[in-house]
Amino acid sequence: MNSIDIDVIRTALDWQHKGHRVVLGTVVRTWGSAPRPPGSLMIIRDDGQVAGSVSGGCIEDDLIRRVAAGELAMRMPETTTYGQTAEEVRRFGLPCGGSVQVVLEPLSPQSHLRELLVLIEQHQRVERRLDMATGVVKMQAATEGDKVQFDGESLTTVHGPRLRLLIIGGGQLSRYLAAMAVMLDYQVTVCEPRAEYHEGWQALAGVTLSTQMPDDLVLAMNLDHNSAVVAVTHDPKLDDLALMEALRTPAFYVGALGSRHNNAQRRKRLLDFDVSQAEADQLRGPVGLNLGALTPPEIAMSIVAEMTAMRHGVDLSQTLSNWESSKTWCGLA
Repeated sequence: MNSIDIDVIRTALDWQHKGHRVVLGTVVRTWGSAPRPPGSLMIIRDDGQVAGSVSGGCIEDDLIRRVAAGELAMRMPETTTYGQTAEEVRRFGLPCGGSVQVVLEPLSPQSHLRELLVLIEQHQRVERRLDMATGVVKMQAATEGDKVQFDGESLTTVHGPRLRLLIIGGGQLSRYLAAMAVMLDYQVTVCEPRAEYHEGWQALAGVTLSTQMPDDLVLAMNLDHNSAVVAVTHDPKLDDLALMEALRTPAFYVGALGSRHNNAQRRKRLLDFDVSQAEADQLRGPVGLNLGALTPPEIAMSIVAEMTAMRHGVDLSQTLSNWESSKTWCGLA
């Protein structure tokens, strides 16, 4: 569950507290090219106010009209599908013949939204199961994320910690990287133990500045498969401390700034810190995709692009690193 959907839940609870009837819409299936993936959320208030999105704007107006008119989900959950015919595709502007199926759930105390929000804010992964016949919700701990299952009788969704990014170093590049990562819904922590960088650091919403030593912070964060680490200080005393611990975690991405030569030397050093060869080989360095980036914002973009590709399982084995050329922003090796 990303922060946009968490905001949807908070808004739903606020509207309920104010006495409004609220219907929660969840995308459960898509066919063809659909604007929003399964699991996307939207809430519709009895007076037509909305938050979130299930189609990027294609079907929202029709859903709002039908919910406000009492045609959908007045007492029990219901299912509706858009794009089943060519006429519907044209009418609602769904791209490339796409179709989308949405479960609409009238919210009530038995929806247990407040309990769900508390568990999410405690960084727990939760499975939420909605009984379509009764509207009753049951929750339990989940072992995997991003799951949406719908069989017509029950809807199961998994909600949990969003993505995390740990940046080692508080310099100029880190600010751009942190800002872009926040836009992609990462919880960002910048590790900068060097006091001389603290006064110049510009606070960013959604970004935490830590003064812990990198290895201690990596251990304290208990990184999981939703986590990424990028070292950008150019100081081996700091970068290597973080990398030697991060490479032993399930983090889906661990990268370091620097030239090909410097990163080859870094991998050799890491072996002296009991990092296995297999773990050292997982280091993304030189970091970033080959986008021809030269400036700090462009370099940050190349890094988040590579992170995104790896998170989605894209094969990068044939992709040349952005730092293969010796003419890199970070200087000659």
